[in-house]
Amino acid sequence: MARLVERRGHTALLFTEHTHIPVPPAGQTPKDEWGGELPRRYWHSYDPFVASMAAGAATTRLRVGTGICLVPEHEPLGLAKTVASVDNLTGGRFEFGVGAGWNREELRHHGVDPARRFAVMREHVRAMQEIWTHDEAEFHGDFVSFGPVWSWPKPAQKPYPPVLVGGAGPRVFDRVLSYGDGWLPNYGPESWSASPSCSGGPRRRAGTSRS
Repeated sequence: MARLVERRGHTALLFTEHTHIPVPPAGQTPKDEWGGELPRRYWHSYDPFVASMAAGAATTRLRVGTGICLVPEHEPLGLAKTVASVDNLTGGRFEFGVGAGWNREELRHHGVDPARRFAVMREHVRAMQEIWTHDEAEFHGDFVSFGPVWSWPKPAQKPYPPVLVGGAGPRVFDRVLSYGDGWLPNYGPESWSASPSCSGGPRRRAGTSRS
């Protein structure tokens, strides 16, 4: 599929993530975040980093990545190495789409309080950015804390792969400006109606550019 996407002239192929979908109570069907029936593909998906690596190895120009990685469900030291490794092995073609997740029971299975998932995501991303940009990195926050560490490889892209913040809602642009490089909007009218106007949203603050 990746070769076909590349031949058709597309820029990127992104892979979604759910480690699992909790089984609903007897007699009920799994629901999506809007209350609709959840498609079977949600619990029949590849690991997005393995899939990105396979797609990257099969192509030469196609950018690959996560659309999105559920960052709160990962331990940031290990995730930082995974992202950097895939970016290196694909020749700097990785796009890191991130999100906090919507399935509250899935988050609880990973030990994450759903009410704090956005704060957890912010700290995890910032901790990874420290690891990617420093030979000797450390980070101390409310949800993750570690003293000086050495961790290689560093990403091929500098300072690190684009962090694309997924989601919708009135705070999404604040998250983009806080620790992201771009917005990866959900697809569908429900998401667009819940998102702030692109023309009226906050502008990137001075000093937050990657250049």
